[in-house]
Amino acid sequence: MCGLLGVVDYKKNINTSLFTEMLNSLKHRGPDDEGLDVFSLDSCSIFLGHRRLSIIDISSNGHQPMLYEHLAIIYNGEVYNFKHIRQELILNGYSFDSNTDTEVILKSYHLWGIHCVHKFRGMFAFAIYDSEQKDIVIFRDRVGVKPLYYSLTDDAFKFSSELKPLMNYPDFNKDIDFEAVSSYLQFGYIQAPKTIFKNVQKLLPGHYLKYDIVSKYLVKECYWSIDDFYENQIAAENVVDDLESTITEAFNLRMIADVPVGIFLSGGIDSSLVAAIVQKNSKIPINTFTIGFEDKSFDESNYAKDIAGYLGTNHTELICKKEDALEIIMKLPKIFDEPFADISAIPTVLVSELAKKQVSVVLSGDGGDELFCGYPSYMLMEKRFKLLSRVPFRKTLRKISNIFPVPIFIQNKFDGKLYSRVIKFKNMLDHDDIVNTFKVANSVFSKDEIKGLIREGYFFSKDIPATTSNLEKMMISDFKGYLPDDLMVKIDRSTMSASLEGREPLLDHKIIEFAASLPVSYKENKDILKIILGRYIPEELFLRKKQGFGIPLNDWLREDLKYLIDQYLGEELIKKYSIFDYGYISKLLEAFYAKKNDDNKVWVLLIFQMWFSENIDSNKFSR
Repeated sequence: MCGLLGVVDYKKNINTSLFTEMLNSLKHRGPDDEGLDVFSLDSCSIFLGHRRLSIIDISSNGHQPMLYEHLAIIYNGEVYNFKHIRQELILNGYSFDSNTDTEVILKSYHLWGIHCVHKFRGMFAFAIYDSEQKDIVIFRDRVGVKPLYYSLTDDAFKFSSELKPLMNYPDFNKDIDFEAVSSYLQFGYIQAPKTIFKNVQKLLPGHYLKYDIVSKYLVKECYWSIDDFYENQIAAENVVDDLESTITEAFNLRMIADVPVGIFLSGGIDSSLVAAIVQKNSKIPINTFTIGFEDKSFDESNYAKDIAGYLGTNHTELICKKEDALEIIMKLPKIFDEPFADISAIPTVLVSELAKKQVSVVLSGDGGDELFCGYPSYMLMEKRFKLLSRVPFRKTLRKISNIFPVPIFIQNKFDGKLYSRVIKFKNMLDHDDIVNTFKVANSVFSKDEIKGLIREGYFFSKDIPATTSNLEKMMISDFKGYLPDDLMVKIDRSTMSASLEGREPLLDHKIIEFAASLPVSYKENKDILKIILGRYIPEELFLRKKQGFGIPLNDWLREDLKYLIDQYLGEELIKKYSIFDYGYISKLLEAFYAKKNDDNKVWVLLIFQMWFSENIDSNKFSR
């Protein structure tokens, strides 16, 4: 795993020294090596920079930018089947100076052009500069495991693995995108392609962009979509055996490394399946890591310990104390480029720091729920949507409800949960399809609440439902939104903050395509994964009610962290930053301290304000 940075500078705004300073903000992503090349044209200078975390061929042969004839590459990620592609290239007359997948990608592009991406099995974001064509082509992997930000203005085209280097560019425009703020308030993260800044975007998963340096013309194209595989479903024989074979191959591919590899083991079905199959195919005990909590009502570490004991892994456990979690909370605004409110980032950062002491690569179980219908909310929403569809005079109710908003002071007089349910029901009436109704049901702040908070810029990223079952429509929506924009952001930034490479074996595109092609009856409640896991581990070790991550966050916010609320959600900073309406927040806090509002609204607002304070110079901020 690495960090990349590129700038096409038309106005001579930067030099090598300043670019190096920008690049060094990615040092945590690649502490082992630094590379920089500058290419000069009549109209501009092209800077390509790279920070390397050495995983495969840890010699200097893997140094980047890597050059071949008229091409130069900077690359973040892993292509696990690179040895097979390498042999194919050798048959086509290519020779190699390293054992890296970087060189394989570079020469694959030289031979096959943009079509080379279809051969790659892995996670990646890479940019290739072609000095003959005078263009830059940037690819992002199918799922969005690896991040890629870009910005096009009159004076420069810039792209990077994170926002940090771009924010260090001279006169970087820090204007906030209030539609992105709206997205954040709804979900606790910002949905791609938007970012918190108006002039920066994320490259969507499964897409590439081509930038013509001379004409300054940028085009984006989709090269892979999960929808294609849901539309061609087949009921095949021996699906369990076939899936197990596909999974085993994908898992074993992700053990390729020239450094130690471990596994995040939570004790759930997905991470247990990863550990079980990898351990079976390993000659030595695999390192597994888990985080537990002092408060037993939130602690699941014993499940992980039991599974590790059965499999015979080398298991390491850390019991997270309140002080540990509070320390991580103060780091979050620095670790994440944008406001990011998923509280499970706290243990993910902790377990990453724990694992880094023993390994440089770690596997996780992310993706199983989105591919194999694992979230209970899918089944629950399917039932609720049927009831919602039967509501009489729905169109009339919708019109009336939009005329009369639900005032927040009601929350202070009655139960906060009832207030949230009423206002969400009101907003769900705006949608006639299950996907967007599902998104409203899972939102933190509703439409009415957001309009009260920011006064402008309410934005709802409406999904276009696929032509599949209702369950699969929600799965596809999460695969395209929640998975890349929350889960993958969390695992990437958390692991990279510890200079640790994270790999997600269940998100191999062969597994994704196989799962999508199966009728939903095979996938409900992850039944097919449970059958496979039962071949490795006794059912009594993993068959239990799904329990999401939880910490006593609201208790901390009312007690140990109250000083943060006083500081960041107090009248002075709220009015200084001019993002949120203080009157609305004061009423929200009144209900919160009275324990009438116990959801994570206060946390979402607090994280935004902490991020703003850490990353934005308010003197330069413009609305």
